[in-house]
Amino acid sequence: MNYSNLQLFMFFGLVSLGTILTRVVPFILFPENKKIPKYIQYLSDILPYTTIGMLVIYCLKDISFIDCPYALPEIISIAAITAMHLWKKNTLLSIGIGSALYILLVQFVFV
Repeated sequence: MNYSNLQLFMFFGLVSLGTILTRVVPFILFPENKKIPKYIQYLSDILPYTTIGMLVIYCLKDISFIDCPYALPEIISIAAITAMHLWKKNTLLSIGIGSALYILLVQFVFV
């Protein structure tokens, strides 16, 4: 499907506007000198953990314990992520190493 220049301009303009609004609106609603409401503070405390939980469930929803390789790449990678995080306390490092390990296991070990 071919789009006209006007359609493309409108599309990218709306996407840009949406992105800018999501970045600016919080600063307008909650200026630095105004106290943040308790429910917003609660959401800022709890949402990162719930997001990680949802990502973990999404990533593990299709594994099979009855088919070969019996979820071994996932189990090994989760163990590595957990051990690395307990050791170094660095989320980015833990997820990076766990992801690299999973890719290596799937591509070269459990072929």
